[in-house]
Amino acid sequence: MEKILYIVEAIAHEKGLKPENVKEALKTAFIQTAKKIINQKFAFEAVLNSQTKTIDLIQTITVVADNDERLQDEEIAPAYISITEAREYDDQVELDDQLQIPHDLEEYGRTAASTLHREIEYHIQRLIEDDIFNKYKAKIGTLVTGRVTRVDNNNATYIEVDEVRAVLPMKSRIKGEVFKVGDHLKAVVRRVNMDKENGIQIELSRTSPKFLEELLALEVPEIADGTVVVEKSARIPGERAKVALISMHPQVDAVGATVGVKGVRINAVSQELIGENIDCIEYSNIPELFISRIMSPAIISSVEITKDENGEAQKAVISLSSDQKSKAIGKNGINIRLASMLSGLNIELLESDKSSQNSELGEQKESVDALKALFN
Repeated sequence: MEKILYIVEAIAHEKGLKPENVKEALKTAFIQTAKKIINQKFAFEAVLNSQTKTIDLIQTITVVADNDERLQDEEIAPAYISITEAREYDDQVELDDQLQIPHDLEEYGRTAASTLHREIEYHIQRLIEDDIFNKYKAKIGTLVTGRVTRVDNNNATYIEVDEVRAVLPMKSRIKGEVFKVGDHLKAVVRRVNMDKENGIQIELSRTSPKFLEELLALEVPEIADGTVVVEKSARIPGERAKVALISMHPQVDAVGATVGVKGVRINAVSQELIGENIDCIEYSNIPELFISRIMSPAIISSVEITKDENGEAQKAVISLSSDQKSKAIGKNGINIRLASMLSGLNIELLESDKSSQNSELGEQKESVDALKALFN
């Protein structure tokens, strides 16, 4: 057998794989070839021979008692041998010893050689796919850039990202976006799957809040280095977004750093998002204060957090004047929807004008009732 271990480093370097993984793949290829060529039911072991730089193929057989039931089981019997038969080969063997019978695939001719070649190709390819799968699995939620190679009849956009092809489904595109072959675009990795029929499938997204966060990190050095942290974000893609920010340094203004001088940083992100308006808000761990901020541009009077039976915050009841209600709701309900997404709470608006009017009416009614009682 050719000194196959010499090519391990070459394969590993060419394919960007770890030499240890390539060696294991080659051992598996040898074992699978032996099962196909010699006997599917035999137990084989592939051993790296550092002296000859080859892989030695060994059949292992366990010595058992003459009346052992495993000898009668056709499925597993080839892996066992009775002690009486074993002692015909070696009179020193004992129960549970393992006899090792070497095999040389070269003795099985061209069929064995071609089968081994196919097995090596298959297992190396699987190794490459596993490596790519793990690489992109770790990239879920991170930004990638690629070139559009095809747009199908369902408007799914196929993008070449490094060594793989990813897909940007229609549902994960910002409304109004149109791509053509040759365009370069940015997106975040949303999902990575692998199956036997289709191989690796990478799904991208431009509508995820994570895409907004990654673009901010790209444009704002303070976010990239961790000085400013995006605590939470919510989007209605292509229309509006809210981002809650917190500064890790007392001398850094989280909102100011993110917006940039004359809005240059936030405008660059907005442009990538097809004009999406982005509200930057300073995060607070005080729920009432945080909700009052995320309801901007509406000015609210008070916030009351209601909790469920387990003590978990469930709803925010916001009091505000009637002239602020339309601002709180926003066009098509966008503002209140984003506030609900960002806070994780259902939001109920209560006009404080009506509350005060009801209170005044109640007081007037009590006064009238008192006067009536006085004169009766």
